[in-house]
Amino acid sequence: MRFSKALILFTISALVISFAKAYDPSPLQDFCVAVGNLTDGVFVNGKFCKDPEQAKAEDFFYSGLNQAGNTDNKLKFSVTTVNVDQIPGLNTMGISLVRIDYAPYGQNPPHTHPRATEILVLVEGTLYVGFVSSNQDNNRLFAKVLNPGDVFVFPIGMIHFQVNIGKTPAVAFAGLSSQNAGVITIADTVFGSMPPISPEILAQAFQLDVNVVKDLEAKFKN
Repeated sequence: MRFSKALILFTISALVISFAKAYDPSPLQDFCVAVGNLTDGVFVNGKFCKDPEQAKAEDFFYSGLNQAGNTDNKLKFSVTTVNVDQIPGLNTMGISLVRIDYAPYGQNPPHTHPRATEILVLVEGTLYVGFVSSNQDNNRLFAKVLNPGDVFVFPIGMIHFQVNIGKTPAVAFAGLSSQNAGVITIADTVFGSMPPISPEILAQAFQLDVNVVKDLEAKFKN
């Protein structure tokens, strides 16, 4: 049975479009405000939602991104998240926002967002940022030094990081293509899982002495 090139291309295009829409679905109505009490919910679309007639301006509002996060921690950084948990009106919209504060030489360590591409703009300070491509792309590092006004994109699922290489605090804002992008911090996940991954497995995977792995698991526990 023969298929024309046009039919094959059409089929491939349809598959690509379907996969492209496999993340946050497009809204099926003007808005769908998340509601915690299921007994009050109607019009399910991603989360249980308010009756649209009961929506109010506060459902689409958040205040506080003008305030710096607390960077008094081991990594010297802080993320202030504004997603569907902070703004219920973001439900089904497929977008969220974060503010990231970095103390001098602080870092947002290697991590990934399983459900979102991230676009970051630096507004203060100097950052060294980058992401690593997949095994199929030979794990290439794409990295740049950012100055205020510079923008960098971290593709969905790619492990990425940001480091403040300056002597002064840095501030960035980032948009994510999901109402709930999720975050997987590599070191916390691998060495701090509950229950822990067998040290012998990790020792072989990372080509480390098993005692080094045990020490790392002790540091990242809890």
